[in-house]
Amino acid sequence: MAKAKPVAKASAKTNTEDYLRMYRQMARIRAFEDQANQLYLSAKMPGLTHMYSGQEAVAVGICEALTPDDKITSTHRGHGHCVAKGAEFKAMFCELLGKEEGYCRGKGGSMHIADQSNGNLGANAIVGGSMGIATGAAFTAKKLGTGDVTVCFFGDGATAQGLWYEVMNMAALWKLPVIYACENNGYSEYTRTDEIAAGSITARAEAFGIEAHTVDGQDVLAVNELAERLVARCRKGEGPFFIELETYRYHGHHVGDINREYYRTKEEEADWKANRDPITLFGDRLAKEGIASAEELAAIRDEITNDAKEAVDYALKAAYPDASEVDMHVFTDITHATANGAKHA
Repeated sequence: MAKAKPVAKASAKTNTEDYLRMYRQMARIRAFEDQANQLYLSAKMPGLTHMYSGQEAVAVGICEALTPDDKITSTHRGHGHCVAKGAEFKAMFCELLGKEEGYCRGKGGSMHIADQSNGNLGANAIVGGSMGIATGAAFTAKKLGTGDVTVCFFGDGATAQGLWYEVMNMAALWKLPVIYACENNGYSEYTRTDEIAAGSITARAEAFGIEAHTVDGQDVLAVNELAERLVARCRKGEGPFFIELETYRYHGHHVGDINREYYRTKEEEADWKANRDPITLFGDRLAKEGIASAEELAAIRDEITNDAKEAVDYALKAAYPDASEVDMHVFTDITHATANGAKHA
C-alpha cells in the first residue's frame, strides 16, 4: 500500500519569468475575489458566492504544471481554479452578474463557470459533484491516447461523499491519468474538519492503492514541484494520485457567512493572514532572491487591481441574455445533432 509522503520545498520552476507569472496569477485571483466580494456587499451581484482568498497557491501551483489541453474540474469555491487555468476577468465578472458575455452566457453564475476551450470542464455547486466528471475525462484521455491529465479539485468536506470512493476504485483499477487534489482548509462549511472526519484523509486514498501526498498549500513552489512530478508520471501511465493540500480560506463558507466566531476565532484568522499568506510568502521570497523588489511587486498588484476594477465596470454595463434564451442550452438539441451527423444513443 502506498504511503503519504512529505514533500521537499523545492521548485520545478527555474527562471524569473516563471516566478513572476506565478506571482501575477496569485495576485489576479486575490484581486478578482476582492472585487467579487465588493459586488456582493454593494448588492450588485445576484445570489451567493464562495471566496477562494487564502488558497491561491493551490490553484496556481497545480495549474502551472498543466497544458491548455489538460483538464480540470472545480468546486463551488472555484474562481481561483478558473483564473489559474486561464479565465479572463471580463468574462468571469460577466458570468457572476448573469451577463451574456459570461463564460456560460450568464446562466452558470458564480458556482458553474466552465471554459472547455481551455480545459476547464466546469465548477460544480454539488459537493464532490465533479469527481465523476474528472474521472470520466481521464478515462477518455487514456482510451484515446491523448496524453492529457485531469486534475479534480475538491474540499475536505467532499471526502465524505460516496462518489469519491467509487471513482477512486475505478481510477486505481484502470490506472487513469487523474490527480485528486483535496484542498483541506480545515473546515467543512461551518464545522472543523477534525470534528467530522475520522482518521487521515490520505489513508482513504491509500486504501485503494493510490499514492498519496500531503503538501503545504500556502507554498506555491512546493505545490508546483509536486504537481509537476505527478503530472509527468500521469502522462507515463503511472496515475492516479492524491494530494492533500493544507490551506486556509480567509472568508466564511460563503460571502454571507459573516458571524464566524461561533466556529473559528478571529485570532486564528489573523494568524493565517499575518504569517501564512501565500502571496506575501512568495513575494518575500522573490524579494529576498533579488527577482523583484517589494516596490515592483506592489506595482504588479496595483496594475492587476485596476484591471479587475475595469472588468467589473465593463460587466456592469454589459447586456443580459435575451429572454427568448430561457430554455436554450437546457436540453441537448437531438434534431440539430442528427442533422449534423452526430451519433447519439
